Amino acid sequence: MAETEIAAETAMAENAAKAPAAAGHIEYPSQLYAWYAVAVLVIAYTFSFIDRQILSLLVGPMKRDLEISDFQMSLLQGFAFAIFYTLMGLPIGRMVDSHNRVRIITIGIAVWSLMTALCGISKSYMQLFIYRMGVGVGEAALSPAAYSMLSDYFKPERIGVAIGVYGTGVYIGAGLALVIGAEVVEAARAAGSSTFPIIGTVYPWQMVFFIVGLPGLLVALWAWTLREPPRHGATETPPLRQVLAYMKANRFTLICHNMCYALSAMMGYGVAAWIPEFMIRTHGWSAGQIGSAYGWIIAIFGTAGVIAGGWLGDFAAKRSRNGRMLVLALTGILTLPFALAAPLVDNPMLAVYLLIPATFFATFTTGGGPSAMQELMPNKMRGMASAIMLFVVNIIGLGLGPSAIAFMTDFILQDESQLRYSIAIVPAVLLAGSSLFGFIGLRAYRRSRDFRDQYEAAEA
Repeated sequence: MAETEIAAETAMAENAAKAPAAAGHIEYPSQLYAWYAVAVLVIAYTFSFIDRQILSLLVGPMKRDLEISDFQMSLLQGFAFAIFYTLMGLPIGRMVDSHNRVRIITIGIAVWSLMTALCGISKSYMQLFIYRMGVGVGEAALSPAAYSMLSDYFKPERIGVAIGVYGTGVYIGAGLALVIGAEVVEAARAAGSSTFPIIGTVYPWQMVFFIVGLPGLLVALWAWTLREPPRHGATETPPLRQVLAYMKANRFTLICHNMCYALSAMMGYGVAAWIPEFMIRTHGWSAGQIGSAYGWIIAIFGTAGVIAGGWLGDFAAKRSRNGRMLVLALTGILTLPFALAAPLVDNPMLAVYLLIPATFFATFTTGGGPSAMQELMPNKMRGMASAIMLFVVNIIGLGLGPSAIAFMTDFILQDESQLRYSIAIVPAVLLAGSSLFGFIGLRAYRRSRDFRDQYEAAEA
């Protein structure tokens, strides 16, 4: 896109933001600029997941050098990151509804990138734990602001595809974390330990954090160039008690939606955290082999699944007022047979091939879950509602997903070599529960759509 075109669209967005839309008519930035903004947000989301997921390739060397167990490692992968990611998401979500969203995103990118790099100077498990919490604080700023911005960049009938494309950053990032990370890990391992002034001795796995963290500062500068889209709907931010009252009135729908999404995410995060180590322990693959193979599966088929899930949500929503929720409910059913079989087969290549449909179907919720939330909430309540959704999804999905599988391995099976059975049992239960919540919430979802229409009509 030519710089003049971007500048023109930026100016239009700024002017539109200064004045409310005319009665009965809503102004949107042109699709050219809207998709440019999506591209920047996707790249930011991609970097966030590279920083978040790189640990899955470093399990062996980190366990050795830090002298920790599978369960302790899982806390670094999930809980340490998720605790502040979720807690900080709530006040940040409130800020999204009343403050400049581009600034919030920019600061968040800079914080998580620096904290990832600082993981490379950690000298103990607790230091690394604290820096991982810092990564979570930074990343908490991105998605609530991005979801809110996208709902103002695109018309309602296009929001599912837009958020689905944004959601591809999860899988592009997670995939590249494995593909690029595998090469970086092998190169760092070949180079061995290094000694730096002040920092001292740095292990190969620590160098990986420097390499993947610092480039994020350039992404922060790029994100700073975006402009706010005009907000649509209510012009005044409602008081918090009004937002909470609205959510309370729709609590059954929101519980079913959030739990359907969260259990699916718990399965996804848990599997992604342990598949590389499973292939190393069970099938004797190297980190480079599984990093390349699984990384491309996540990047290609995870991305395709997010877009397909968003498109299916848009398609179903045109035919039924609870169409998006139906797509969420079907996700677990479609994923379960492949996710169950992949760790149990004895042929390693067949296991990898089974991960393709498992990854594709499991990612439907990433596009469908957030777009359904935007559909349920009035504009000025979306930031807070998205933050609460992400709180539930991430405290359950990211905070507990990796640890649930490690808990099964360390404390129930009590044998690291039985990791394959943990990866089969835990995801199967989670996927079944996800679909159950989805189907239970279908009727309530339709009622909540009607409730929103009535609320907005009364506010107009």
